[in-house]
Amino acid sequence: MSKVSSLYENMTAPIVRTDITSAEMIKYAANAFLAAKISFINEIAALCDRVGGTIDDVAQGISLDPRIGPSFLRPGVGYGGSCFPKDVRALDHLAMANGHSFELLRSVIAVNSRQRLLPLNVMRNRFGRLDGVKVGVMGLAFKPHTDDVRESPALELIAMLVGEGAEVRAYDPMAKVSAGRLIPSTVELVDSPSDCADGTEAVVLITEWPEIVNANWEDIIDRMSAPYLLFDGRNALNMDQMIKLGFDYVGVGRAMATRSASENGVLTQQAVLRG
Repeated sequence: MSKVSSLYENMTAPIVRTDITSAEMIKYAANAFLAAKISFINEIAALCDRVGGTIDDVAQGISLDPRIGPSFLRPGVGYGGSCFPKDVRALDHLAMANGHSFELLRSVIAVNSRQRLLPLNVMRNRFGRLDGVKVGVMGLAFKPHTDDVRESPALELIAMLVGEGAEVRAYDPMAKVSAGRLIPSTVELVDSPSDCADGTEAVVLITEWPEIVNANWEDIIDRMSAPYLLFDGRNALNMDQMIKLGFDYVGVGRAMATRSASENGVLTQQAVLRG
């Protein structure tokens, strides 16, 4: 134990000395807690859409409580990556193997699985059958600034879209190669957000890369066809700005705010002319 501690002696970080089992539990519990926080805010976002709240305001409000804080309170299409899914499932299995039914953790897993279906369900509602619908998926890595596509919501969405007959093109500034090995060969991988939107009827933002969030969204909508559906899977875009440009904008937990923006005259002449 002292040898391991010595590796961190030049760092100003606290050191917890404990047994192996507790050390493993610390790792699993930390990731499971963060995953639970993500699934919780996603549940609140779903409720906001039903009762008329705005998740942006709710998340900001509860984050002001220092016991809660702002981290991991952004709703979206769910977590991915190498750690959260694996560790949450491992902790659930450990509980079952030792005679404990970890119901909270199973709900976290269930909510995360449901979130990945949100953009697909929105497109089904807009288009009915997805056969022949042209869709652009922006962001393939499970988070920005990595080419890691393990447990990526984007890859799961693409597989479902292709399975329902949609024509998919995709963009990611770093994960093009790693994702290309795993997605269907019919998916066209492109080099910019504008190219990703070219000729599409719907665009889905999955990973909040700066290259995507700060893209030329006026050019993007100019390249699209009606109904100009934009599903913001991370609530990363300025909703009012997207509506002004003419997008049929859908966020996560933002349904009432989107409706209010439209009803209050945020839609411009350009948006009206787009139909």
